Amino acid sequence: MADTYTLKEHLWKKLENGPFTMVGLSDGNSHFEPLTAQLDKDQVDTIWFFIGKNNRLAKGGPAAVNFVSKGQDFFASLSGHATVDNNPAMIDKLWSNQVEAWFPGGKADPNLALLRFDIAEAELWEADVSLIGQLKMLFGGTIGPDEAGSHAVVSDTTI
Repeated sequence: MADTYTLKEHLWKKLENGPFTMVGLSDGNSHFEPLTAQLDKDQVDTIWFFIGKNNRLAKGGPAAVNFVSKGQDFFASLSGHATVDNNPAMIDKLWSNQVEAWFPGGKADPNLALLRFDIAEAELWEADVSLIGQLKMLFGGTIGPDEAGSHAVVSDTTI
């Protein structure tokens, strides 16, 4: 099994290639919604999201982020805590044309909020099915654990 640093590095690469996630509060009442992850390589235990101040996530609290990679071969379920953190330096650092498309007032848009998601735990799956496993799927065989890919639980995300 890979070490924590390698697992986080792998997750970050997958998120960079397709940053679309489902984010929700862990309050039992909220639905998850699609948001684009904003990554800061200086803060590898934090994922950022631009949201509207009126978004249901703006109240913050225990939250979760679910992610499926572009190739649908990597899955992540992250738990942690969400808070609005409108640090102007971080907004500047993460700002892009894609973000500006959602906030016509730019960085000074009165509805702009930057949601900070601090990762507490992560569960990761890599569906790296072997060639033999792929043949078994094609012809209805049973895939053994050594042919199915990998799974890791990371309960301490610090390096």
